Amino acid sequence: MPASLTPDLADKGTLATLFAPIAGEAVIGLAVSGGPDSLALMLLAHRWVSGAENPPRIFVYSLDHGLRPEAADEVAMVAAEAEKLGFAFRGLKWSEGHPETGLQEAARQARYQLIGKAMAEDGVKILLTAHHRADQAETILMRLAHGSGLDGLKGMVPFSEVEGVRVFRPLLDVEPAALGAIVEEAGLSPAHDPSNNDDTYERVRWRRLLPSLAQEGLDGASLSRFAARMAEADQALAQLADAAFAELVDVDNFGAASLPLVALDQLGPATGRRVLSRILAIAGGRQKPRALGQVERLFEQITSNTLPRGTTLLGTVIRIKDGFITIAREPGRALPQDQTLPENGMLVWDERFAITNLSGEAGFVASATDFFPRHRLEEVLGFKVTTPAEAIRTAPVVRDSSGAVLTLGGWSFDERVTVKVLVD
Repeated sequence: MPASLTPDLADKGTLATLFAPIAGEAVIGLAVSGGPDSLALMLLAHRWVSGAENPPRIFVYSLDHGLRPEAADEVAMVAAEAEKLGFAFRGLKWSEGHPETGLQEAARQARYQLIGKAMAEDGVKILLTAHHRADQAETILMRLAHGSGLDGLKGMVPFSEVEGVRVFRPLLDVEPAALGAIVEEAGLSPAHDPSNNDDTYERVRWRRLLPSLAQEGLDGASLSRFAARMAEADQALAQLADAAFAELVDVDNFGAASLPLVALDQLGPATGRRVLSRILAIAGGRQKPRALGQVERLFEQITSNTLPRGTTLLGTVIRIKDGFITIAREPGRALPQDQTLPENGMLVWDERFAITNLSGEAGFVASATDFFPRHRLEEVLGFKVTTPAEAIRTAPVVRDSSGAVLTLGGWSFDERVTVKVLVD
């Protein structure tokens, strides 16, 4: 193995640094396909735990997507190598739900969902993947071509959540050649998925362009630095937007958000779009990602006074009245069905309200307020209600087994139940 390829990965201190963010975990999962990158991750994890004072237990997960006959043998190979290293192993298979289009995305979703289910059964709370510097470069180039903003141009981040699985990527700043050298040194024969060379996939086309781009100075290292700088800029902009949100935005107890039109205009496009995006997420129940192009168009319509009446976007209704922008949940858009509150437990309703049953009593049910007359609301609350009708209809109401109202929106009328509007 040429020493120049992996001078640091053989060093215990470097390994300790790579895995330091998850050093406190008692149990760790590894996603290992059998390719060179994931096999290298498994070997590096073994080197790390071998020198650790309180090493975590390692579970290796390998998935047969049911798309290639060779995949079963590849899973068996991973199982054998994991056993040699003393790691627990789980072989999984995606046996149904293969679509005719969007196969790669469907396979990714299935992979994380199946691994996530196995992790829950094994008590594993974090999954390590072998994404490396070239994967990061491809991601940045694709997002740049698609017009991503700062949030996208920072590329993959070390920690994220994918399909409900908490993921850590320790190798994002490691060259794939270094990982391949580790596998070669260990005498392993990695699997090679032919789809990684199929140029019908956009990522593969960018991968093939990387050597040419590197000759012009746009290599993995420079793109990694670019991603780091975008992450710094993104963090700075996020701090500005958070401060503006705290100062300017009011989220009422029905979950509707409002802010002065003049204030949004004065924030400028970059910060204003961030604030607007956060409002859409909160009011809309976080049901969809906020595509930058959609938010850009909405910001332009609002600040240029060209917003169509009754505009809907990402599960919300947006209106301008009396110098204020008001954004409320759109009725009928994926609202939760009636849900029973757990005894002595909490229910997050529509990703917008945290409702806690403080008693050991059963039979408390949360449902959409729907057509609760405004005058009846004002009788219950004791003040004039000016929030949009959509916000009233889509706020939760909790009733006990007798039908008595215990909470309404963010108000609680009974000490047995508390409710909080979620704004983070």
